[in-house]
Amino acid sequence: MLEPLREAVAAACRRLAVDRLVIGTAGNLSARSGDHVVITPTGLTLAAAAPEDLTVIDLEGRVVEGRYAPTSEVQLHLAIYTAHAAGAVAHAHPLDSTAVACTVAELPAWHYTTAALGGPVRVAPYATFGSRELADGVLTALEGRTAALMAHHGSVAYGDTVDQACDRIEHVEWLAGLHTRITQLGGGRPLSPSELEDVVTAAIQRSYGAPRALAED
Repeated sequence: MLEPLREAVAAACRRLAVDRLVIGTAGNLSARSGDHVVITPTGLTLAAAAPEDLTVIDLEGRVVEGRYAPTSEVQLHLAIYTAHAAGAVAHAHPLDSTAVACTVAELPAWHYTTAALGGPVRVAPYATFGSRELADGVLTALEGRTAALMAHHGSVAYGDTVDQACDRIEHVEWLAGLHTRITQLGGGRPLSPSELEDVVTAAIQRSYGAPRALAED
């Protein structure tokens, strides 16, 4: 029953590795099915992830299936599943996202697609990896958002599917790279909350981001 989910998570691990959003064993992903979570184990080289490498846990963090202990960030994943209607969680250490997370308290809305993440991306304060303190800080940063940065650490996002969670990790990395360039150019004016609300309204009206058939005569 969980095999398709295992395959999806393993493929997502390899995807993030190919895109250089994770290096070696740094980063972790998971996807939920009912009361079970398929999650990457600690020490897994994500570029070589295979379905049989993954661990299955319950919502209390107890191992149900697998040969390996779950990632050290298991508290972070479970906290997000508890607080949000998430189907998957992705955590990575992308270069631009991590750099920006060391310098700002919030990634400004430089681009209108920031609205797709719920607004400017907040930065959770630094806490030791794998700690409850880190999980709590990320939950605060995720209020009203689907992605967050983690000071001196990286980025995290959730979605309905593991592909959507990875899409959001990639989106945050692009926005972080944009922020770096804008800063180098001397700064600019971020979009206002009302401008982002207009983006959301327009996206809903136009089914933005989804294929749309041509109207028939």
